[in-house]
Amino acid sequence: MSVAENAAFRFPGVQMYRLLIVVFSACLGVALQGCASTDTFGTDPGITVTQETGLPTPDAADVTAAKRPYLVGPFDKLKIDVFGIEELSGREVQTDAAGNISFPLAGTIAAAGKTPGEIEQLIEAGLRENYVRDPQVSVNLLETVSQVVTVDGQVEKPGIYPVMGDMSLLRAVATAGGTTEYARTRNVVVFRTVGGQRYAGFYNLEGIRRGNYPDPHVYANDVVVVDESPSLRRFDRILQIVPLITSPLILLLR
Repeated sequence: MSVAENAAFRFPGVQMYRLLIVVFSACLGVALQGCASTDTFGTDPGITVTQETGLPTPDAADVTAAKRPYLVGPFDKLKIDVFGIEELSGREVQTDAAGNISFPLAGTIAAAGKTPGEIEQLIEAGLRENYVRDPQVSVNLLETVSQVVTVDGQVEKPGIYPVMGDMSLLRAVATAGGTTEYARTRNVVVFRTVGGQRYAGFYNLEGIRRGNYPDPHVYANDVVVVDESPSLRRFDRILQIVPLITSPLILLLR
C-alpha cells in the first residue's frame, strides 16, 4: 500500500477532499468555458439588433402612451373634478376598450392617446356648449392597465408594471425588486416594436450604473429581460457541498 493509499485509508476525509477537488475543477472548467464563450444574439429573423441606446423611440401608432407626459389608454381610471360644481366633481370614470369616456353635459370624449390636460380641454369645451360658464376641469390618472412594461428574468419580482412618468431601464429593474444573485447584469435585453418591426437592444447595467453611458428610456409595451449567469448557478450548486470541508477553501473564479 502506497503512502497516499495508506493516508486515504487512515483518514477517509482525505478521500472525500480529493473527490471535492475533482468536482470543483470540473465545474470551474465548465464555468470558465461559459465565461469565455461568445453569446449569440438576434437569431430571430424578425429582430433587428441595435447597440446600446440605438433603439428607436416609438410613436403614437406603436404604443398608446409613447411620449411624455402620460397618454391615457383603454381601461385606465381617471378622476375628474369641475371647480365650483359639486355634482360634477369627484367623479371616477374608466375608459372603455376603445379609450372613450362619458361625462355629464360633455358627452362622449375620445380619451385614448391624449394627455390628461388635453382631456380637460375637451371636457371644458363640451361643458361650454351646454351653457356652463367658464368651466375649470381637472383630470387625474388613478390607475393604468394599458401603459405597462414587462420585466422578466433574473429580477426579484418579475411581472408587469405601469409606466408612469419618465421611466428608465434602471428604474424598471428597481421597480421589479432589483436583480437576483444569479443575474448577469452585463446582458440585459429590451424588446420593442416600432412601426411593426421588432427590435432588441442589449445593455450593461453595471456600465450604466458606473456612468459609462446614459440610462436608456423604457416605454409602454417594452419587455425587459435580465439574463442569468450559468456560472453563478453552477457555483451555487458547488457551495451546497462546501460544508463537508472542515477547512477554508478559496476558489479563484477569474
